[in-house]
Amino acid sequence: MPTTTQTHCRTDTSAPVMRKGPLAGLRVIDAGNMIAGPLAATQMADFGADVIKLELPGSGDSMRHWTPMKEGLSLWWKVIARNKRLITLTLSNPRGQELFRELVKTADVLIENYRPGTFERWGLGYEELAKINPRLVMVRVSGFGQTGPYAKRGGYGTIAEAFSGIPSFTGTPDRPPTLPGFPMADSVASTFAAMSAMFAIYNRDHGNGRGQEIDVSLYEPLFRLVESQVIGFDQLGIVKQRLGNRLAEDSPRNTYETRDGRWVGISASSQRTFERLAQAIGMPALIADPRFVDNASRCEHDVALDEIIAGWFRQRDCADVMALFEEAEVVAGPVLDISDIVRDPHYQARNNIVSVRDDDFGEVRMQGVVPRFQETPGEVRHSGRALGADNREIYIGTLGLSADEFDALAAQGVI
Repeated sequence: MPTTTQTHCRTDTSAPVMRKGPLAGLRVIDAGNMIAGPLAATQMADFGADVIKLELPGSGDSMRHWTPMKEGLSLWWKVIARNKRLITLTLSNPRGQELFRELVKTADVLIENYRPGTFERWGLGYEELAKINPRLVMVRVSGFGQTGPYAKRGGYGTIAEAFSGIPSFTGTPDRPPTLPGFPMADSVASTFAAMSAMFAIYNRDHGNGRGQEIDVSLYEPLFRLVESQVIGFDQLGIVKQRLGNRLAEDSPRNTYETRDGRWVGISASSQRTFERLAQAIGMPALIADPRFVDNASRCEHDVALDEIIAGWFRQRDCADVMALFEEAEVVAGPVLDISDIVRDPHYQARNNIVSVRDDDFGEVRMQGVVPRFQETPGEVRHSGRALGADNREIYIGTLGLSADEFDALAAQGVI
């Protein structure tokens, strides 16, 4: 049984940047588009992986055209493409497929999020690629997975969010089901994709020595995270309903408006936290009130409890509420927007926002690397760059093309 931690045998030495982090030495090919696949690769790049991002010549990744835009350039692209080496390649072209196979020979991980069957149609399915690189881990992200009756359907994150069931119990009872205000399905699936890739790398390097194919759908990670949903329906017939910010499983849990128009979120479902809250707001009688004596009782009478708490909040300013709650050790937090976040001392102390070198704007700010490693931390080395920024480095330095062939392929639109 292999025990080596060597990632692969690689002959090129073209990686120009000294990468730091626990994934230094790992090569990842990002053959995805938009968010779910590419964001998985970004997470790995943040921790030192050498990520080579493929884009279509001419138009590039669709994220290059997403708002917000500044001077005709996507700011979102600056974040999702950070820390990556960028090349262009037409995978539908036979010569492009040959070049892709040569690149795959050098890789540990391949991430793609095309509709199932696309890579097979190009002769680039896992069975074919494993013949030339048996140690390859191929992560495939799609709307509904590689199998099942819906596998061939198009599957953007919004569709996956709806299909997961989450909007059915998100929002208020008198309003339509509510979708999240950001690409939640893509973001969660990307984390599962990156995580699963590393599980497979560990198995390869400490197990059977072989890579494998990984199937990640957009809807399944969301479905998995709502842990009480299936067993609650199976055993009790519970169908979760829209309750606004309240939860059927714990109370009180909501956001409350203060006198100065700010909002504060609290969660006090455990008995100890609820008793602290009742004492802090000057209503210790709530603790012995039969309606609120334990979490199950509070859930049954959550509307009445919410009205009491909301009335208390409306008589006080946010800063006073937070000072009181901090002293009383009540679990609470103000609802922040980005203008609050960039000034917040806790965000600043933990370097949650970092300044990053950018080829177009000199320097931009974006989220730092998460989570924080004590011994081998990740880093943001640079933001997303221009289309094909590393074409010469990869095609000539890594794959050994001549300058003449490189120019010819570029003229033909292959690269």
